[in-house]
Amino acid sequence: MAKSINFEPKYITFDCYGTLTDFSNMTKLTREVYGDRLQGAELERFIHLFSGYRYDEVLGPYKPYRDVLVDAVRRTCKRTGVQFSETDAEKFYLAVPTWGPHPDVPEGLRRLATKYKLVILSNTSNEHIMHNVEKLGAPFHAVFTAEQTQSYKPRIQGFEYMFEKLGCEPEDCLHVSASFKHDILTVDAMGMKHKVFVNRKGTLDPSRPDYDCYEVKSIGELATMLGL
Repeated sequence: MAKSINFEPKYITFDCYGTLTDFSNMTKLTREVYGDRLQGAELERFIHLFSGYRYDEVLGPYKPYRDVLVDAVRRTCKRTGVQFSETDAEKFYLAVPTWGPHPDVPEGLRRLATKYKLVILSNTSNEHIMHNVEKLGAPFHAVFTAEQTQSYKPRIQGFEYMFEKLGCEPEDCLHVSASFKHDILTVDAMGMKHKVFVNRKGTLDPSRPDYDCYEVKSIGELATMLGL
C-alpha cells in the first residue's frame, strides 16, 4: 500500500515529456530513421549519444527547441560517422507534438484535478506543447515552456519564472518528474521540500534513494498517496 503524502500543495507542478508524455517514442523514432544505416551495438551507441547530446544542448544559452534537436542529431552523426541530413533531423521535432501520454496518466491526472491546480513546466516550444497537453486528458491551470522562460531545465531560471508567475514559493508546491537530472536535482537545490519521482523504468533516470523524495510508479499511485 502506498504511503500518504501529508502535505497540501498550492499547485502540483509537472515535467511533461517523459513524465506524462511517453518520450520513449524518441528512441523508437531514432531506430526508424537510422535503422537502415546502423544495426546492433552501433545503433544503440547512436541512441545513447543522441540522448547525451540533447541534454548537453539544453545546458547552454536558450535557443529554439527545433535547433536543440537538430543540433543534437548533427553532433551525434559527426561522432558516429553517419551522414547528417537536416531533413532527417527535423523529423524528431515534427514528431514530438504527435506523441501521447503514458497509459497511466489520463486517469491519474483526472483524479488529481478534482482537488488540485495542475501546472506544467516543459522543455519545449510554444507551438508544440498544447498538442501534447490536449492528449493528457485533464485540465491544467497553467502551462509554461522553455520558449516562454527562455531557459531549459535543469537550469533554475525556468523554475523561477514558473513560481513567480504562480505567485508562490517552491516550498508551496509538489513537483513531479521522471527525471532527476532535469528536474528533481534542481528543485531540491531551490529548497523544495516535496518532490515526487515517477520511476518509469528503462525510459529515463534510475531511482536515487539518497534524495529525499517520494517515489511512485504511476500518476494514479500519486493520486492515491494524496488521498484521491
